[in-house]
Amino acid sequence: MVSGIPRTVAEELDAADPLAAFRERFVIADPELIYLDGNSLGPLPAATPEVLREVVEDGWGGGLVRSWQGWIDWGARLGDRLAEYVLGAAPGEVVISDSTSVNLYKLAAAALDAAPGRGTVLMDAEDFPTNRYIVQGLAEQRGLRLVRLPSELDGGLDLDALRAALNGDVALVVLSLVSYRSGALLDMAQVNDLAHAVGARVVWDVSHAAGAVPVDLAGSGAELAVGCTYKYLNGGPGSPAFLYVRRDLQTRLRQPVWGWYGQRDQFAMGPDYDPVPGIERFLVSTPPLVSLAAIDPALALVEEAGLARIRAKGVRLGRLADDLADSWLTPLGFRPASPRPPERRGSHLSLHHPDAWRICQALAADAKVVCDYRVPDRLRIGLSPLVTRFTDVWDALDRIRDVVAEGVYASRPADLARVT
Repeated sequence: MVSGIPRTVAEELDAADPLAAFRERFVIADPELIYLDGNSLGPLPAATPEVLREVVEDGWGGGLVRSWQGWIDWGARLGDRLAEYVLGAAPGEVVISDSTSVNLYKLAAAALDAAPGRGTVLMDAEDFPTNRYIVQGLAEQRGLRLVRLPSELDGGLDLDALRAALNGDVALVVLSLVSYRSGALLDMAQVNDLAHAVGARVVWDVSHAAGAVPVDLAGSGAELAVGCTYKYLNGGPGSPAFLYVRRDLQTRLRQPVWGWYGQRDQFAMGPDYDPVPGIERFLVSTPPLVSLAAIDPALALVEEAGLARIRAKGVRLGRLADDLADSWLTPLGFRPASPRPPERRGSHLSLHHPDAWRICQALAADAKVVCDYRVPDRLRIGLSPLVTRFTDVWDALDRIRDVVAEGVYASRPADLARVT
């Protein structure tokens, strides 16, 4: 354990950082603000406003409906870029579509329809709430047995529990690659092997991994996956999500929401639903084009930086955060609430403190440090490698130390706000 790290160490790490110049390609409205919540909403790329201006003024304003000639397949084209640079998939296996929740519903329902005679669904008991609710609803509607796999709040899913629950009656397993609360990182290949050995399918949510952790859908044997674009991919608030279906499954699965964007000869306006044979059969309706457009310049930054370099910096940032937290924050009542070392998690970490919610409020209001809070009593710190500097980590944890040591947070309300 490091007992003390001078700020000069962080300065030297910044000076040697091969990704340092990428920070200048984001909008930094307040240079004094330390933003450590990119795992919830990534910062705004500097190129995005101009792209949106062109889409709105030139495309919508000038081209009007004629602009759809260039817009119509944008979701598939962006999907191919995600496949190549972010997800380790092949062209024609990823498409931008709807929200993560809607995509999860579509793929989970399709997988269940393709597994007649199997009556069990498995999910992580501590997975993101929407994922759990969707799985719960599908199981209840279909009369299936739902098994909530035990999961440690700080350590993540126990693979021994998954192994013990898998049998020939399991149709579907729904898991997140990176835990939203603790950042715990699962072994995708190992989970896929376990599930496939009993004939079960896995739907992966890679929302907290995409853009921060290299994902190898093809190499790991993944069949189905979903994820968002507004965290480490920096697509903007509510930007459309993506879904992945392995090519050999695309004609064997039929999603439950039949819309005209998945229809063969879309503009023939045929009387009956006849889905296209490829990935676009998992589309439903007209995409939110302006939000879709914002993904383009954001994805370009990730492509240029490369996931290997992004991940390497994320691990180094996490190691510095761990060392500083051990030295400065543990004596003030904090304890680690994420796996160690940082290679065992995504690009965020959590710290437990009984007053974490009030500390979180005080940090934003009094110390210009923006992170977030997750129940129970977790301060969650997101490290976005394209923007976060090593000195940001050092300064943020120094400010957290001061806020807690001086009791600045004590006057903040204990009741949770609508958004935490």
